[in-house]
Amino acid sequence: MHIVRVALNRVRRFDSVELAPRPGINLITGANGAGKTSLLEALHLMAYGRSFRGRVRDGLVQKGAENLDVFVEWLEGTDAGGVLRRAGLRHSGQAWKGRLDGEDVPQLGTLCAALAVVTFEPGSHALVSGGSEPRRRFVDWGLFHVEPDFLSLWRRYTRALKQRNALLKAGAPGKQLDAWDWELAQAGTPLTSRREQYLERLQERAVALAAELAPSLQLQTMELQPGWRRNEMSLADALLLARERDRIAGYTSVGPHRADWTVGFAQIPGRDALSRGQAKLTALACLLAQADDYAAQRGEWPVIALDDLGSELDRNHQQRVLQRLAATPAQVFITATEVPAALESALRPVATFHVEHGAILAVN
Repeated sequence: MHIVRVALNRVRRFDSVELAPRPGINLITGANGAGKTSLLEALHLMAYGRSFRGRVRDGLVQKGAENLDVFVEWLEGTDAGGVLRRAGLRHSGQAWKGRLDGEDVPQLGTLCAALAVVTFEPGSHALVSGGSEPRRRFVDWGLFHVEPDFLSLWRRYTRALKQRNALLKAGAPGKQLDAWDWELAQAGTPLTSRREQYLERLQERAVALAAELAPSLQLQTMELQPGWRRNEMSLADALLLARERDRIAGYTSVGPHRADWTVGFAQIPGRDALSRGQAKLTALACLLAQADDYAAQRGEWPVIALDDLGSELDRNHQQRVLQRLAATPAQVFITATEVPAALESALRPVATFHVEHGAILAVN
């Protein structure tokens, strides 16, 4: 998979710009605040339905504009037998409209499942050191892309959860809750099994990657915390046991929507003991493991986006990461204020672009 064209309208500082990236490493340079990151934000928006900086309405739509437009063309499959795909998204921060391969898209998740982008950016350390929500999104995003039926399972669970929570707030009788407890258990149990199997697969890849990129971390495990005492009782029993407590609280307190996962190390006692730099490297190992797993399951690499690489990694780690990525068929986007040290030596970007005054200019 590689992107052949990106067009942005009314995205932060950009009125209207286009970019024609190439397979391999694409370097995007520019001064701080020039808009380099906005390009990666737009790609992330197409792949996740949100910016990695937060909600679309929090500044991604250009000031004074009603909405933004992002259009992406990419080749899916090998270059020789690849299929050209097109996706477009108009977003106001509240409402959105999407098209995929010439057809309207009724659900944003369908659009996001089409283009796969794995992003490492200054806030990525939160994947390890932050709250549980980004870790659940990380696992579920990976499953959306490598197991086509996972999205319907996730939607089934989410619908049932909303219904049960509404009934709890309304003080509905137990008979009404029984039906939604059953539905939650029917969807939530296999959903949890998928998450567990996925993390087991990622663990092997992440441990190997961490040993290669940051051996001092000694990453050893990635372990799911399912959201209830799964080793002691079924999800149906856990929901029944928690029912009275949930009535008082007005929401469902147990289940896969409360899941999390943790990383384990040989010497470091836990993620709370990680420095910010160690958290970044751990997150990077997990993200690249996800990209690696995608490639293994789908037969092609996702797009890799590395924002502000020079300030996020020292020269040694830059070199290790870029050497590894250069050895794969992955298309890589790197933003930096100047050419990263690792790209000044043996490695060379296949294309370089410079952002200035609201324009993106091809350097080579």
